[in-house]
Amino acid sequence: MNAQSSERHVPGHPRLDALVARAVATAGARPPRLGLVHPCDALALDAAARIAAAGLAQPLLIGPRESILRAAGEAGVDIGRFEIQDCDDDPAASARTAAELARDGAVDVLMKGSLHTDALMAAIVARSAQLRTARRISHAFVFDLPRYPKLLALADCVINIAPDLATKRDILTNALTLLNRLGVERPKVAIVAAVETVNPAIPATVDAQALVDEGRSGAWPGATVEGPFGFDNAYSAEAARTKGIASEVAGNADLMLMPDLNAGNMLYKAFVHVGGAECAGLVLGARLPVVLTSRADSAAARLASAALAVLAVVAERAAHDAEGRAV
Repeated sequence: MNAQSSERHVPGHPRLDALVARAVATAGARPPRLGLVHPCDALALDAAARIAAAGLAQPLLIGPRESILRAAGEAGVDIGRFEIQDCDDDPAASARTAAELARDGAVDVLMKGSLHTDALMAAIVARSAQLRTARRISHAFVFDLPRYPKLLALADCVINIAPDLATKRDILTNALTLLNRLGVERPKVAIVAAVETVNPAIPATVDAQALVDEGRSGAWPGATVEGPFGFDNAYSAEAARTKGIASEVAGNADLMLMPDLNAGNMLYKAFVHVGGAECAGLVLGARLPVVLTSRADSAAARLASAALAVLAVVAERAAHDAEGRAV
């Protein structure tokens, strides 16, 4: 392989493939309505075509009609079957329109197209959108790593830059809610820091101990929360044993809670570009799931992220229906 090539070898990812297949089967006759925000380039329109072809969701293209049609023509994507919600030719206008549609229940999922993340998130968190909940908004990735025995979630690698203890509590709650909706009934959580001992000079280790204590007090029923862990002994049970750490989480975590965005973002990119992982990601803590995409994401990652959102929506529907029957 040319050393200058930016392409990476991508091995198979059966767990993520299974997640997509499960989402397609679960969507069934009621596929969620997915608002694709400002889809004015080939990558966004390709994602819409793949999502529709897979039967995952019904894409609604939210943005300036003429720009969308022009991009579709240049990309060779047939969008004749898609509904377009026309708006002014401005990414911020697309984001505001999308937030209004979400507020009114016209879409079940929002997915970023060819606009900047800040523009979309500003519309979602605006007071007028009414999409905030009591918890802080955060993000979680779910990875299929070739050398890990199951899907592994990381939070937060995208939104919260330097979370304090209260924010970490919400990040953890949001991620555990997602895992529960994916069918992980007794998730194992590793709180990751630079070292595996509590050191007052490293605030992340102090926060880890506080979260572990809260977990033991029943803050997250069904979940096992342990830490602090260095990444090596969170990821590897053998590394933990070598350091004398007795743990049911080490090497078997469903979720790693990262100390800050710097650490989380670098680990996420290392998983993908060095570890051969593929991933799906969602913004959590709003009234509906939001898919944030990057131009560096593969087509498979875009499809898997949409599938993750669909599973979250369908699980929420099922929980709501069950509550209705119980009343």
